[in-house]
Amino acid sequence: MATSPVLDASTLTTSPTASEALEAWYKDNPPVADANPNPRDVSKADLYSKDLWRAPFAEMRANAPINKVEDSDYGPYWNICDHKTIQHVEALPELYSSDMNNGGITIAEEREDSDFQLPMFIAMDRPKHTGQRRTVAPAFTPTEMKRMEDEIRHRTAEVLDSLPWDKEFDWVDKVSIELTTGMLAILFGFPWEDRRLLTYWSDWAGDVELSLAPELDEQRQKILYEMGAYFQNLWNERVNAEPTPDLISMMIHSEAMKDMDQMEFMGNLVLLIVGGNDTTRNTMSGLAYGLDQFPDQRQKLQQNPDLIPNAVQEIIRWQTPLAHMRRTATEDADLFGHDIKKGDKLIMWYISANRDESVFPDADKLIVDRENARRHLAFGYGIHRCVGARLAELQIRILLEEMANRRMQVNLTGEMKRVHACFVHGFRKMQVKLSKY
Repeated sequence: MATSPVLDASTLTTSPTASEALEAWYKDNPPVADANPNPRDVSKADLYSKDLWRAPFAEMRANAPINKVEDSDYGPYWNICDHKTIQHVEALPELYSSDMNNGGITIAEEREDSDFQLPMFIAMDRPKHTGQRRTVAPAFTPTEMKRMEDEIRHRTAEVLDSLPWDKEFDWVDKVSIELTTGMLAILFGFPWEDRRLLTYWSDWAGDVELSLAPELDEQRQKILYEMGAYFQNLWNERVNAEPTPDLISMMIHSEAMKDMDQMEFMGNLVLLIVGGNDTTRNTMSGLAYGLDQFPDQRQKLQQNPDLIPNAVQEIIRWQTPLAHMRRTATEDADLFGHDIKKGDKLIMWYISANRDESVFPDADKLIVDRENARRHLAFGYGIHRCVGARLAELQIRILLEEMANRRMQVNLTGEMKRVHACFVHGFRKMQVKLSKY
């Protein structure tokens, strides 16, 4: 793999984030208003950044939980909106493919003239998926979680103790990003002083809206090649060293991943960074937002900390940090009476399945003692269920426990900005102020 001079996190002071670059692009390329918008085209980023997604999904769950959108910014696709059908589709990975050669895992299409493709094991089918997933899975076993718990708790305590009690601050930046980038740095054995690069790369890699802005292709590719070069230096440092528990060493010492080419190495880095950063980060932000929106549930949790493990599952369900995953039909199929053709794109809207009233009564409400909260699909289902789910749950549980130890209540006070995308579902900024309870 090629290498280049290693950058450091100081470059972020002058480098635009993905969202900033997109905002500038949209100013120069304002979207043309659709004279006859399809209310079931839920790929529009505005639905999520303006928090308007609940009504269209509720209508579809009630009247057409499986339906086809013939025209969208991302081409034709099937909406899969209910809990039962998503589980069914995910349980048939040979029929409904995740492989990037069939379209991959997001609603965005690779442009036909693009040769910049990043293979990753979540966007692979069996058997290759199995071997690569098994390589990194040991980093997330119950034994590893127990080994890491004290360190996660120590870091969480440090972050919470650094927060001001007498003035507003951005919860996303000071807590959600700081905790998740720190965890990623530990998992990768990544230089601590440069950990904010992981957030920067995650945003450039995981924003599907960038596929609508071809003018940003070159900038995105340059940034991800810089990521690859940085990690290649870490790889080269460790390739002849004894095995260690970090993810790079696990790749080096595995049959399934030791001979990856540059693009596959970069693709799996993107998967692990986006999976470990965006999802946990946005759930930690959703935690602060959700408990503020439902003060009765916040009080219930404050009065009974034993509810924290269940509340973790409920917060993940309620937030659903990745709105969708995509599958592509490998042959013609009947899906509960719907005629699916080979090559059809199916978008599994986790964000809708987790509000399915037939599974979760009062689904729009955060209920910290909800009995079946663990049935959520935020981590997916089947062979592609999130490999790092236990770690995400552990980080969120420890955050709630350490907040409880400090009797810390988070109150929204000012500006809040949501992610403008139909894939990552979360927050860019959230001004808060702390109080004691």
